Amino acid sequence: MTVAISIETPLQDDIRALVGELSDLLLSLTPADACHHLTAEQMAGEQTTVFVARVDGEAAACGALHRHGDGVAEVKRMYTRPGFQGQGLGARILGQIIDLAQEEGFRELVLETGWNYEAAKHLYERNGFARCGAILDYPAHAESIFYSRPLSAETEI
Repeated sequence: MTVAISIETPLQDDIRALVGELSDLLLSLTPADACHHLTAEQMAGEQTTVFVARVDGEAAACGALHRHGDGVAEVKRMYTRPGFQGQGLGARILGQIIDLAQEEGFRELVLETGWNYEAAKHLYERNGFARCGAILDYPAHAESIFYSRPLSAETEI
Protein backbone atom coordinates (compact mmCIF):
# COMPACT_ATOMS: atom_id res chain seq x y z
CA MET A 1 0.00 0.00 0.00
CA THR A 2 1.41 3.37 -1.08
CA VAL A 3 0.22 6.53 0.69
CA ALA A 4 0.96 9.98 -0.74
CA ILE A 5 -0.24 13.30 0.65
CA SER A 6 0.01 16.33 -1.60
CA ILE A 7 -1.55 19.67 -2.40
CA GLU A 8 -4.10 19.23 -5.18
CA THR A 9 -6.84 21.17 -6.88
CA PRO A 10 -10.34 20.32 -5.64
CA LEU A 11 -11.64 20.72 -9.19
CA GLN A 12 -10.60 17.19 -10.21
CA ASP A 13 -13.51 14.79 -10.58
CA ASP A 14 -12.35 12.42 -7.85
CA ILE A 15 -11.77 15.27 -5.37
CA ARG A 16 -15.17 16.78 -6.21
CA ALA A 17 -16.66 13.37 -5.41
CA LEU A 18 -14.74 13.21 -2.12
CA VAL A 19 -15.95 16.70 -1.13
CA GLY A 20 -19.49 15.75 -2.17
CA GLU A 21 -19.39 12.64 0.04
CA LEU A 22 -18.29 14.80 2.96
CA SER A 23 -21.09 17.31 2.41
CA ASP A 24 -23.69 14.53 2.13
CA LEU A 25 -22.40 12.88 5.31
CA LEU A 26 -22.43 16.12 7.30
CA LEU A 27 -25.96 16.97 6.16
CA SER A 28 -27.10 13.50 7.29
CA LEU A 29 -25.65 14.11 10.78
CA THR A 30 -26.18 17.84 11.32
CA PRO A 31 -28.93 20.37 10.54
CA ALA A 32 -28.16 22.48 7.47
CA ASP A 33 -27.97 25.69 9.53
CA ALA A 34 -25.06 24.21 11.48
CA CYS A 35 -23.12 23.12 8.36
CA HIS A 36 -20.54 25.55 7.03
CA HIS A 37 -19.34 23.92 3.84
CA LEU A 38 -16.98 25.21 1.20
CA THR A 39 -17.76 23.97 -2.30
CA ALA A 40 -15.03 22.59 -4.53
CA GLU A 41 -15.10 25.90 -6.41
CA GLN A 42 -14.66 27.88 -3.18
CA MET A 43 -11.85 25.56 -2.12
CA ALA A 44 -10.06 26.29 -5.41
CA GLY A 45 -9.59 29.96 -4.50
CA GLU A 46 -6.28 31.49 -3.46
CA GLN A 47 -7.33 31.59 0.20
CA THR A 48 -7.44 27.81 0.43
CA THR A 49 -4.86 25.03 0.12
CA VAL A 50 -6.29 21.52 -0.23
CA PHE A 51 -4.36 18.46 0.92
CA VAL A 52 -5.32 15.06 -0.46
CA ALA A 53 -4.22 11.66 0.79
CA ARG A 54 -4.11 9.02 -1.92
CA VAL A 55 -3.78 5.34 -1.18
CA ASP A 56 -2.48 3.44 -4.19
CA GLY A 57 -3.61 6.41 -6.29
CA GLU A 58 -7.17 6.56 -4.93
CA ALA A 59 -8.37 9.74 -3.21
CA ALA A 60 -8.88 8.54 0.36
CA ALA A 61 -8.92 11.67 2.54
CA CYS A 62 -8.76 15.44 2.38
CA GLY A 63 -8.43 18.56 4.47
CA ALA A 64 -7.77 22.22 3.81
CA LEU A 65 -6.16 25.35 5.19
CA HIS A 66 -8.39 28.39 4.67
CA ARG A 67 -6.76 31.76 5.27
CA HIS A 68 -8.46 34.65 7.06
CA GLY A 69 -7.15 38.06 8.10
CA ASP A 70 -5.54 39.10 11.39
CA GLY A 71 -3.20 36.12 11.59
CA VAL A 72 -5.97 33.50 11.73
CA ALA A 73 -6.29 30.43 9.52
CA GLU A 74 -8.97 27.76 9.60
CA VAL A 75 -9.01 23.98 9.20
CA LYS A 76 -11.73 23.06 6.71
CA ARG A 77 -13.17 20.01 4.96
CA MET A 78 -11.40 17.28 6.93
CA TYR A 79 -12.67 13.90 5.74
CA THR A 80 -11.49 10.31 5.42
CA ARG A 81 -13.54 7.84 3.41
CA PRO A 82 -14.87 5.02 5.62
CA GLY A 83 -12.76 2.32 3.96
CA PHE A 84 -9.59 4.24 4.84
CA GLN A 85 -10.39 5.29 8.39
CA GLY A 86 -8.10 4.15 11.19
CA GLN A 87 -4.92 4.48 9.10
CA GLY A 88 -3.88 7.89 10.45
CA LEU A 89 -4.60 9.77 7.21
CA GLY A 90 -6.56 12.53 8.96
CA ALA A 91 -3.76 13.07 11.46
CA ARG A 92 -1.19 13.26 8.67
CA ILE A 93 -3.27 15.79 6.73
CA LEU A 94 -3.89 17.83 9.87
CA GLY A 95 -0.14 17.84 10.50
CA GLN A 96 0.45 19.22 7.00
CA ILE A 97 -2.17 21.93 7.60
CA ILE A 98 -0.58 22.93 10.92
CA ASP A 99 2.88 22.98 9.35
CA LEU A 100 1.75 25.19 6.46
CA ALA A 101 -0.08 27.60 8.77
CA GLN A 102 3.06 27.91 10.91
CA GLU A 103 5.31 28.38 7.86
CA GLU A 104 3.03 31.17 6.64
CA GLY A 105 3.22 32.93 10.01
CA PHE A 106 -0.34 32.53 11.25
CA ARG A 107 -0.70 33.07 14.98
CA GLU A 108 -3.83 30.93 15.42
CA LEU A 109 -5.54 27.99 13.76
CA VAL A 110 -9.29 27.60 14.36
CA LEU A 111 -12.07 25.26 13.29
CA GLU A 112 -15.72 24.35 13.71
CA THR A 113 -16.98 20.78 13.95
CA GLY A 114 -20.16 18.99 14.96
CA TRP A 115 -20.91 18.22 18.59
CA ASN A 116 -21.46 14.56 17.66
CA TYR A 117 -18.29 13.96 15.57
CA GLU A 118 -16.34 11.99 18.17
CA ALA A 119 -13.43 10.97 15.93
CA ALA A 120 -12.93 14.58 14.82
CA LYS A 121 -13.00 15.93 18.37
CA HIS A 122 -10.46 13.31 19.44
CA LEU A 123 -8.17 14.13 16.50
CA TYR A 124 -8.23 17.87 17.18
CA GLU A 125 -7.75 17.58 20.94
CA ARG A 126 -4.89 15.10 20.45
CA ASN A 127 -3.21 17.68 18.21
CA GLY A 128 -3.27 20.63 20.58
CA PHE A 129 -6.64 22.21 19.83
CA ALA A 130 -8.75 23.43 22.75
CA ARG A 131 -12.45 24.20 22.79
CA CYS A 132 -13.34 27.86 22.58
CA GLY A 133 -16.28 30.12 21.85
CA ALA A 134 -17.64 30.80 18.38
CA ILE A 135 -14.92 31.70 15.88
CA LEU A 136 -14.73 34.10 12.95
CA ASP A 137 -18.25 34.91 11.75
CA TYR A 138 -19.79 31.58 12.74
CA PRO A 139 -22.90 31.84 14.87
CA ALA A 140 -22.98 29.97 18.16
CA HIS A 141 -25.07 26.83 17.59
CA ALA A 142 -26.00 23.97 19.89
CA GLU A 143 -24.69 21.46 17.35
CA SER A 144 -21.35 23.20 16.73
CA ILE A 145 -18.13 22.97 18.70
CA PHE A 146 -15.32 25.42 18.09
CA TYR A 147 -11.61 24.85 18.57
CA SER A 148 -8.50 27.03 18.57
CA ARG A 149 -4.78 26.29 18.57
CA PRO A 150 -2.10 28.93 18.98
CA LEU A 151 0.76 28.75 16.49
CA SER A 152 4.35 29.84 16.62
CA ALA A 153 7.62 28.64 15.20
CA GLU A 154 8.22 26.73 18.45
CA THR A 155 4.81 25.00 18.57
CA GLU A 156 4.95 21.26 17.91
CA ILE A 157 2.17 18.67 17.68
